[in-house]
Amino acid sequence: MKISEMHWQQLESYLAHDDRVIVPLGSTEQHAFLSLSVDAILAEKVSADAAEPLGIPVFPVLPFGMTPTFYDFPGTVSLRMSTYLAVLEDILDNLRHQGFRRILLVNGHGGNAPAQHFISEWMVTHREVSVQLHNWWAAPQTWAKVMAIDPVASHASWMENFPWTRLAGVEPPAEQKAMLDLAGLRKMNPGQARQYLGDGNYGGFYQRADEDMHAIWQVAVAELQAILQAL
Repeated sequence: MKISEMHWQQLESYLAHDDRVIVPLGSTEQHAFLSLSVDAILAEKVSADAAEPLGIPVFPVLPFGMTPTFYDFPGTVSLRMSTYLAVLEDILDNLRHQGFRRILLVNGHGGNAPAQHFISEWMVTHREVSVQLHNWWAAPQTWAKVMAIDPVASHASWMENFPWTRLAGVEPPAEQKAMLDLAGLRKMNPGQARQYLGDGNYGGFYQRADEDMHAIWQVAVAELQAILQAL
């Protein structure tokens, strides 16, 4: 249940019998022909879809993350690591103060990976709280499903092209894009990266059948639900 659809007394009543909560983590960045909010949309939706049957509250997605490689693409907003980790610290401190003790951060952006190190450090001095980071797209069952459908999958390719991340009136290319040199990309500054990436897709088809995407989504939601039940 989204806390945007609750008032504070309802959340206080929930805390009287459960201390689980989800905070989705996203990013606002280029995704080729898809929405700039792909990572935020997917992190929040998978969280809400998984949590709804369990009655676990879901906070609004944190829409900005760390994405310096895409700094030169219009619409991309990249936070400094110090800023991002400070925001996470404030969020966790607030949730702890309110009584949440089992916190799941559902991450939709690979660039947010340093959050895991911060979480581990935060729990050194907040041992009564359990915080877990779940990279939903890279979770074992979900990633296996992606690979079974098409092993050529990457940033801004078909694997992120769901009905809810597409843009009306935008038709992506039909051909498969060759995979780029990702090791080489990591050595580039933002200007070089923009020139090298072209439209922003790292490689693979731009879109696949909706039945493939719904099959992946079902696995992702079920995998997240199992984690929530085991918190």
